[in-house]
Amino acid sequence: MSSTELAELRREALACVSCALSETRTTVVFGAGGTSSGLMVVGEGPGRDEDLSGEPFVGRSGQLLDRLIVEELGLTRRDFYIANVVKCRPPGNRDPLPGEIAACATFLDRQVSLVDPAVVVTLGNVATRVLLGTDDGITKLRGRTHEWNGRLVVPTFHPAYALRGGGAVVAQMRADLVRAKRILERR
Repeated sequence: MSSTELAELRREALACVSCALSETRTTVVFGAGGTSSGLMVVGEGPGRDEDLSGEPFVGRSGQLLDRLIVEELGLTRRDFYIANVVKCRPPGNRDPLPGEIAACATFLDRQVSLVDPAVVVTLGNVATRVLLGTDDGITKLRGRTHEWNGRLVVPTFHPAYALRGGGAVVAQMRADLVRAKRILERR
């Protein structure tokens, strides 16, 4: 991966005004982390904490996600790359609208191309539906591995849902992360 190309893409994203989300954001939340592990994690969009910090998944959901990835894959944020479908916070943390997703699609596509992950773990309905091009929900799609653009996608629940859903949801997330780990071990 060319860190220069990723830095240039980040500069482009920071200047983006392609949709109305640019009018209400505090900052663009581009993506972060390392690329050595072959793992990329994709969520739907930044929340309040992320909009303020400029880093993806830094609030309670991110803390849970980090803990589960350390425990199940032995990886820290320095080892894997994490990004969102949209780079600016939707007002009130609503789901991103189709036009907003389309406005950011080039950024995510280029991030994936530059990071070149073997496995993409999608978090929740929005990220999973966008990457897999389906209307099916996360409960139907998780628990299996899917192919997307020559890569393997492992859908799992969004950690915010796990915080509300408790131990059973966390256990299912753990199982999905173990699935991702097995794929990474085989590459």
